[in-house]
This record gives sequence, structure tokens and C-alpha cells, in this order.
Amino acid sequence: MVDKIRHQLFLPKPLSDRLEALAAKPGASKSAILADAVTAWLNRRGASELDDRFGLRLDRMTNALGRIERNDHILLESLALFVRYELAIHAPLAENDEAGRAIARKRFEAFVAQVARQIATGRRTFGANPEDNR
Repeated sequence: MVDKIRHQLFLPKPLSDRLEALAAKPGASKSAILADAVTAWLNRRGASELDDRFGLRLDRMTNALGRIERNDHILLESLALFVRYELAIHAPLAENDEAGRAIARKRFEAFVAQVARQIATGRRTFGANPEDNR
């Protein structure tokens, strides 16, 4: 049997009335209600103040970082597969193919310029509204 210690306490009338109403329900007692309330209050007070203040915010940030990490993995995997595909379907340029290298240089410069425009304007290729990406 658990040791119990008797306490004498004074409650304001409105609080005492509420306690009486709760204890009147079947299976409830004043001692059990007060013990649960004091336990909950002490547990709450014993928790770190930082957890109380920042716990929810940190959880949201952790979830957001998890989504960012997942999206980065998808992006990197897509890029790696695209590069592998491009390297597999295009034959390498001959050693003395200056015309081919000039075309490749122009294509690369156009690609970099397009990326710069997209970043500068804030547009995304894959966005919420496909109409914005034209």
C-alpha cells in the first residue's frame, strides 16, 4: 500500500464548489482529483522553461528542415540521373572538334544565363502554379 500523508488546505469558495461538483461524479474523489492536479502542476513546473517556450517552435523547425532535406535528396538524385542519362546518350566530342566545343560552350552559357534569370526573378521551374513557369 502506498503511504499517504494528510494535508489540510484552504480553497476559495468558487474553487471548492467546483471540486465538490467534480467529486460528486461516480468513481471520483476529492483526494484523487487534487492529487492528479498537484502532480500535473508539479510536472509542468519541473519541465524546462526553454522547452515550454521554444519546444513547439523547434518541433516545427525540425519538421521543416526534414522536408528541405528530403527535397534536396530528390533534387540531387534527379540531377545525378539526368547527368548520367545525358552522358550515356551523347558521344564524347572528338579531340579536334572545335565547332562542337563552340556549340557546347554556347549551350552551357545559355543554360547558366537561364538559371541566373530564374533565380533573379524568383521563378521556379517546378512551382505551385505551372502557369507562372512559362
